[in-house]
Amino acid sequence: MIRILVATDAWRPQVNGVVHTLERMSAAARELNAEFVFLTPQGFPSLPLPTYPDIRLALASPWEVARRIEAAGADHVHIATEGPIGWAARRHCRRRGRLFTTSYHTRFPEYIAARTRLPEAVSYAALRRFHAPAAATLAPTLSIRNELTRRGFEKVKVWTRGVDHRLYRPRPPDAINLPRPIFLSVGRVAVEKNLDALLQLKLPGSVVVVGDGPARAALERRYPHAHFLGALHGEALACVYASADVFVFPSRTDTFGIVLIEAMASGVPVAAFPVAGPLDVIGDSGAGALDDDLGAACLAALEIPRVKAHEHSLRFTWRESARQFLQHIETCRAGMRVGQPA
Repeated sequence: MIRILVATDAWRPQVNGVVHTLERMSAAARELNAEFVFLTPQGFPSLPLPTYPDIRLALASPWEVARRIEAAGADHVHIATEGPIGWAARRHCRRRGRLFTTSYHTRFPEYIAARTRLPEAVSYAALRRFHAPAAATLAPTLSIRNELTRRGFEKVKVWTRGVDHRLYRPRPPDAINLPRPIFLSVGRVAVEKNLDALLQLKLPGSVVVVGDGPARAALERRYPHAHFLGALHGEALACVYASADVFVFPSRTDTFGIVLIEAMASGVPVAAFPVAGPLDVIGDSGAGALDDDLGAACLAALEIPRVKAHEHSLRFTWRESARQFLQHIETCRAGMRVGQPA
């Protein structure tokens, strides 16, 4: 059995794609003879992230990060995020000459640019420096891998995502008692999610937003016709998914969008822009409608059979996600053993 330490700045109580991916993938990896331990912000003091106080940055002591890595007795170190814990783990691995891999989950340059005047090129330069020493950098889709390669990143590999089909499945559509059709969006309610693109549309029926975040109060005031349900989890979230007629994904900056496959697994067709994430997850499957006119995509998605969306979701499993992750690590470790680049 291989023992892998994952260093991550994103962890509970945060609710986001990074945390969800690490938890689900590591659980599925147990069946593939892999054990995971996590080096997280727990136990460190923290400060709120500027412009996004719901996310806290750990004040990670480099000495304590190094101590935790060595105490874990792991066979491999994977650095999941580019925050304080990620940088401290990177520094320790480089000083000890220890092989490590990284992953790219979030388009921080675009998110930072949306909130500040810092040019994207500056942030991407910092990210290139962060990932450069890694034996491999794992990206969620082929489009993101190609984009990072064009930006000068090296050794980028694809690591997909999955969905829990036992939880997210077709159910009776009775969790939302609103005029139909119901256009649903699920995710963090923040500026980078581009919810205005959905909320300003003149659509029939009802628009429902599930999630919380720093932009929620302002959006509720600006769009009183929309129904904001706040954050939902587990069975409650699964029932709401299954009660929608179309799942709308207005983001142009997500690297994957796990909510896309959660919706499809629930039997709900998707409407989205033709950008990285939806292009990789939906593509030409017919499980969703991709259009630069999001309103047109929403109306087109109403005509898609629900069974088509569900069937397409079956391609995505956490077991396959874990298999890819472990295969990339083994390739890197094998390359190190023979003295060749991974």
